[in-house]
Amino acid sequence: MFPEHSPAWMTEDLAMFRDSVRRFVEQELAPTEERWIEERRMSRDMWRRAGRAGLLCASIPEEYGGGGGNFAHEAVITSELSRAGVTSFGNNVHSGIVAHYLLRYGNEEQKRKWLPRMATGELIAAIAMSEPGAGSDLRAVRTRAVRDGDHYVIDGSKTFITNGINADLIIVVVKTAEGTGSRSVSPVVVETEGLAGFQRGRNLAKIGQKGQDTSELFFSGMRVPCANLLGEEEGQGMFQLVQQLAQERLIVAIISAAAMQRAPDLTVEYASTRKVFGQRLLDLQNTRFKLAECKTYTSLAQVYVDDCIGRALAGTLDVETAAMAKWWCSQHYGTVVDECLQLFGGYGYMEEYPIARMYVNARVTRIYGGSNEVLKELIARRLDPATPVRRATG
Repeated sequence: MFPEHSPAWMTEDLAMFRDSVRRFVEQELAPTEERWIEERRMSRDMWRRAGRAGLLCASIPEEYGGGGGNFAHEAVITSELSRAGVTSFGNNVHSGIVAHYLLRYGNEEQKRKWLPRMATGELIAAIAMSEPGAGSDLRAVRTRAVRDGDHYVIDGSKTFITNGINADLIIVVVKTAEGTGSRSVSPVVVETEGLAGFQRGRNLAKIGQKGQDTSELFFSGMRVPCANLLGEEEGQGMFQLVQQLAQERLIVAIISAAAMQRAPDLTVEYASTRKVFGQRLLDLQNTRFKLAECKTYTSLAQVYVDDCIGRALAGTLDVETAAMAKWWCSQHYGTVVDECLQLFGGYGYMEEYPIARMYVNARVTRIYGGSNEVLKELIARRLDPATPVRRATG
């Protein structure tokens, strides 16, 4: 077997943190994954247990209740969850995305009000961007917020919202001005408890990641304090989204690279005992060549992702590089799992085998965080020498 890869950014303290996270994932989350799949959401109690274990808001400063770490801590958590096949825990949205919107753009009162309770799991967070008619093109959102005194009145709907059923705190992307210009969109933080005009729709039935609650949201005359605007003024939404989407896309790349590694490991284990024509499946040249190809893909993905993590920590990761990591890793995640499933034969089509679940779980990584086709367009624009370099911040 190949030795475990250790990137340059993996310090001794981070390695100890990784071991702690791995124990929690193996002892608490992985054994309960079946339950969350059946119930189609993870329990609030498990969220609070994850908070006590230090998995929530690990990269948020201690003064706001977080773990005081950096993006490397989020990368470690994400990798361990993916390697264990845990997809029901929506922490990447909660800690890796929403918490950093609040940290980066929230005022002091907002940060102290919401981040500590997110770190304990008391509040579960979501971000509502996608709409039935607006996915990757965020300037096309139709959910509207109109000022009425010191409140916004919000009308519209959102769909495909991760953590949508459990969420107590939702960053909702709304239109605060006419048109589709870059200054027409704003993020508003919504506290859902007892909120009139707020309604959750279905817990959407997905082909994969079935234990992670994903829902529709509806707003009808929903009144939210103007003080919940995220940012110094209206119209900063696109600027904020462009900055933060790079980190979101890197998270998808981390998920893909880590999960991708699991597929050859499962297949080697199966092929070592499965007999075909009187010999082990692993002894057949086709099997060995396919697994060699898959292992090469996984190794290349991990090295590139680790380089991107290093750039993110140094503040030098640009938007297009994050997009390249996301599309390439998610694309080959699907390729590797497909090749490995084929080696399982009919058993690979059975839901009880982890490789079958990986097959359907992998598919969405090519869609969320910006579809791969949209990301290729962003990368292609960078080929024009006149296009400015945009740094990712978090």
